[in-house]
Amino acid sequence: MQYMMLMYNDPALEPAYGTPEFQEMMGGFFAANDRMKADGVLVSGEGLQGVETATTLRIKAGKVETMDGPFAETREHLGGFYVIDVPDLDAALKYAAMIPSAHFGAVEVRPLMDYNPAG
Repeated sequence: MQYMMLMYNDPALEPAYGTPEFQEMMGGFFAANDRMKADGVLVSGEGLQGVETATTLRIKAGKVETMDGPFAETREHLGGFYVIDVPDLDAALKYAAMIPSAHFGAVEVRPLMDYNPAG
């Protein structure tokens, strides 16, 4: 089963770029990446550019509307994601606990829909 792990962070709580704490956080990401690759569960994953680069799109009454920024008004921002392929939620949670974002934000773990199940 594939799971997406969404990393939400409050930028005010993240270690500042260039500090030893930032380097330690990045080391944690590299270690999580290496572990997921070594275990053969990593499907994909990327960090996202800042929320100031986001555009939200909606269609209302057939008209496309866009607005700058993310839709949700929250202190925590979606900062990146991983997609992993593991047997169950317990395994997905084990990998989610390796992600440094869990220390100063949250990691949401959700199964992906399978629109093409093996028959």
